[in-house]
Amino acid sequence: MAVARTRCVALVGVSGHIVEVEADVGHGIAGVSLIGMLDTALSEARDRVRSAVVNSRYAWPDARVTISLFPASLPKRGSLFDLAIAVALLGAAGLVPRKPISMPFFLGELGLDGSVRPVRGILPAVMAAAGAGARSVVVPIANAAEAALVPGLDVIPVLTLAELVEWLRTGDADSKPFLPTLPDLWTDSSSPDDPPLDLADVAGQATARRALEVCAAGGHNLWMLGQPGTGKTMLAERLPTLLPPLDRDQALEITAIHSVAGTLPADRPLLTRPPFMAPHHTATVAAIVGGGSNVIRPGAVSLAHRGVLFLDEAPEFPARVLDSLRQPIESGKVVVARAAGTVSFPARFMLILAANPCPCAQPSTPENPCQCTPTQRRRYLARLSGPLVDRIDVKVRLARSTRRELLADRQFIETSAVVAERVSLARERTLKRLAGTPWTCNAEIPTSALHSEFRLPSSAMAPLYRCLDTGELSARGLDRVIRVAWTLADLTGKDEPDITESTTALGLWLGSE
Repeated sequence: MAVARTRCVALVGVSGHIVEVEADVGHGIAGVSLIGMLDTALSEARDRVRSAVVNSRYAWPDARVTISLFPASLPKRGSLFDLAIAVALLGAAGLVPRKPISMPFFLGELGLDGSVRPVRGILPAVMAAAGAGARSVVVPIANAAEAALVPGLDVIPVLTLAELVEWLRTGDADSKPFLPTLPDLWTDSSSPDDPPLDLADVAGQATARRALEVCAAGGHNLWMLGQPGTGKTMLAERLPTLLPPLDRDQALEITAIHSVAGTLPADRPLLTRPPFMAPHHTATVAAIVGGGSNVIRPGAVSLAHRGVLFLDEAPEFPARVLDSLRQPIESGKVVVARAAGTVSFPARFMLILAANPCPCAQPSTPENPCQCTPTQRRRYLARLSGPLVDRIDVKVRLARSTRRELLADRQFIETSAVVAERVSLARERTLKRLAGTPWTCNAEIPTSALHSEFRLPSSAMAPLYRCLDTGELSARGLDRVIRVAWTLADLTGKDEPDITESTTALGLWLGSE
């Protein structure tokens, strides 16, 4: 007997690291030793693997079994390694040939009956395997469609350990189930059970609809302030319908995040539409930005990457949760530091805040006005800190519409498809202007570029400088107004913003439009 080797992948955040699994069946007191900086779930693999091998009708070696996961300095967590451990052990015991098992990657969890069960994070793991030069990867059959998203790899789906062992002995891959190709999976990620959402459903809020279009075109953040029933939630939910579909790289990036988090729908292995996340106001900091005691998982800001993060009743969120958003808004990523290590998750999202003007959240009419005092109103809205509000590009106040206003607005309402076409054209102009840079929308342009190659004309900057001198506009706010001005120019087809766009953008930032 000799050492047998297989390969697997350890996930740290959404990044995969290659792990070599070695198994040695030697002389000594019978037992199994697993080494290589393992967590509790992985240490329990010896019992799962033993039961799976025995219940698959294979003899368990009556000898000393040592299984090493290299590199030993890399933390390894979860049950993703079960299949690789079992195959390496069977190779060391001579039950399968050693050479065929040394090149493929084996990913999957084993049931006690020998079944191969699906696991989280298959997509980033397979992407890491492809980056390491792998030609084939063995995955649970339930994860096969997700693994097939990575081009250039032979995906071998298996249902049981016994099926895998027989395939390794014969090398007959023709009996494997057919796998869908990427074009077959490139479909709309909306479920047929989901009700269709359309911007035309919102009547009487023309200014808010226009603000939504501006935010979609430039990737800007939005704050909506208004009484209950004015359509804040309806508007936020319809923002994704205005955004262009994801390109291939973005779709794979977002799908990998949802795969690691375990939120990827079983019937939709590829997400092609921008995600929409709306956490409840009782969510913790870890739920929003990511974390965990043993396994660090992505939070809502990462699940909303390249999409929308909507915080309804924003002042009801704990102050620590709201302030934790400031760093990812600026950097586009989240760095979670724990004793076991540091993990970075992408978090380039559009933040949409909705708030009532007072804590009672009761409709206020001239006949029945709200009883909250001005002090209570100020204290309630002050829960949104100044630095957070300063990072919001567009602020809109929504008022209740009368019956006459609702009827009159019906003739001006546009569908999501019509608005999305204008947004798409604006984004194309933006991409043409930003060609050769790493930025894809106006909201991503850094400060240095805003005041150099993308500097506004002096006439357009004049009103902004006046507000900067009076303290109405902060330096950060100035940058955000300039970004919105460029978006307004892209929507109107201008080569650069003039004073019309700069004053309009200033009004949107101040909330006076």
